[in-house]
Amino acid sequence: MFFSLTNFFFCDLISICTRKISVFIATLARFFLPFKLISSILLAMNLPFVSKNELVVGLDIGSHAVKVCQLKRTSGGYTIITLGSTVLPEGAVEDGTLNDPEIVSKAISDLFQNLKIKNRKVGFSISGYSVIVKKVNLAVMEDAQLEEHIMAEAEQYIPFDLEDVYLDFQDLKTGLKETDRTDVMLVAAKKEIVDDYLDMLRGLDLSPVIVDVDGFALENTYEFNYQKNEDVALVDIGASKMSINILSQGISVVARDIIVGSRQLTEQIQNVFDIEFEEAESLKLGSTQDDDKRTEIEEIFSTTCTQWILEIKKAIDLYHSNHPEHPLKNLILSGGGAKVSGLIDFLAQETNLNVEIFDPFLNITSNSNKIDPDYLKNIGPEMAIATGIAIRPSVI
Repeated sequence: MFFSLTNFFFCDLISICTRKISVFIATLARFFLPFKLISSILLAMNLPFVSKNELVVGLDIGSHAVKVCQLKRTSGGYTIITLGSTVLPEGAVEDGTLNDPEIVSKAISDLFQNLKIKNRKVGFSISGYSVIVKKVNLAVMEDAQLEEHIMAEAEQYIPFDLEDVYLDFQDLKTGLKETDRTDVMLVAAKKEIVDDYLDMLRGLDLSPVIVDVDGFALENTYEFNYQKNEDVALVDIGASKMSINILSQGISVVARDIIVGSRQLTEQIQNVFDIEFEEAESLKLGSTQDDDKRTEIEEIFSTTCTQWILEIKKAIDLYHSNHPEHPLKNLILSGGGAKVSGLIDFLAQETNLNVEIFDPFLNITSNSNKIDPDYLKNIGPEMAIATGIAIRPSVI
């Protein structure tokens, strides 16, 4: 599931033509919005980024690091051109907010230069408090009637001033013949946050043409690599945020971000033992063993990871209460937090689900002479979101 963005001045144009408020130009995966007007405008202007074959460079700008992934199409799907990441200073990005655009901008510029990326069309994802994803159940309506209803009633669903957000929706067509109701997915993103990212990227002479939401980018990667129409929980644990996206029969039914992450563990280990961040990170990942610290580290893990698992179980319980006929069996774990020593077993024990590490390159090929397979395997869980963006063409 993703949001296709094509220079935001089109938002104002669409607002004048079709809606009373600014529109976050979006397309939800598998459910194509009726944006024929947008498509005809783009094609009529012969803009250079309308090629449906050219892929964007996927950017995942997290609070701990920037991840970049560039793919190309092959007869069998995709192959990796290049990928990489660079660590950001603490506080440069927090809760999805771009606090220090100059530092983040330099990190992205250095990555593009070091990886020799020439493609200027990029996609990025947003998350945190600036984004609201909400599913509402409404009476079945024609498209025009549904649009009018959403525009009139959006304030009751979105806890932001509507003048301050880009907003869109999609009828998921979940209503059965015997019912007159359907689920509708609403997505709202704060203009200020999105525009900050756009300004930063354009300042690098990049052309941002896709805006994604972390949980839906994760879904994109999953759908390409794993069995579709499965009931599964996708959980991405980053440094300061956890994204949960639960799919039922191939449709996203629970999507949320929780502001907890693996940096909590590192900071607590660092504070308890009065050690440097890098040493604490190594202890967290199990790269370094210290028997003298084992008991206290286990206590830190137990307390913090229990908090993560409680949030995951809340989402799972919500899912099961609404979809008892499709119980979850699998949980796919990604993000830097997926590498935390012992987390997989702990999560499996607490949720009674089969837990496995996300491999975003399961069905994506690579040249082992150019990209070290061990490096690819190690960085894979952290690249799931960037890969989900990178598999998207610049315009759908």
